[in-house]
Amino acid sequence: MKQAGKQNPATAPGPRPASSDNLLLISAFGTPGQSPLLALSKRIAECGCNVSEARVSTLGNELHVLALAQGAWDAIAKLENALGRLDRDGALRLAHFRTSAREPQATLLPYMVEVICADKPGVLFQLAEFFTRQSITIEQLHSTRYRAMQTGADMFSAQITIGIPNTMHIAGLRDDFLEFCDGLNLDAIMDPMKF
Repeated sequence: MKQAGKQNPATAPGPRPASSDNLLLISAFGTPGQSPLLALSKRIAECGCNVSEARVSTLGNELHVLALAQGAWDAIAKLENALGRLDRDGALRLAHFRTSAREPQATLLPYMVEVICADKPGVLFQLAEFFTRQSITIEQLHSTRYRAMQTGADMFSAQITIGIPNTMHIAGLRDDFLEFCDGLNLDAIMDPMKF
């Protein structure tokens, strides 16, 4: 006879992952008046999850929110359903999927790169291609196009956080990067991140 509250070890479900192992990456676009951050953070909290990381940016007339929600497996499932309902309402454009925690990157050195130049097509591609050829990861990037106040010239600006392998010769990399920038007429600096 089976006692109430006890499970047979042979039929008991396996251990559930810890709440830190359940992550949902959410991307939402909406107009600033619709406040995608407010809508997302409310749903995340109502479902019993927490915001592990978040980024907000305005691109064109759209406000973009990128959020990493963390919680127990059932809370994440509840959040996925809530986001499905929010997406069907049509106020926001949403995409979400489960992901895992990032492995520590102890072998990468964080550096900040800043680039300013006259705007021309392909600058961002050429920067990304340079770092990819060097096996350097781009961790974060913010680029914008603007008109210079003094001259009215169209300008390009980028702030890039990169991860340089600790086996790479930094002075050699810096020389190669500055030579690359000189060839494209880019004004650039590469410095270690200061925390």
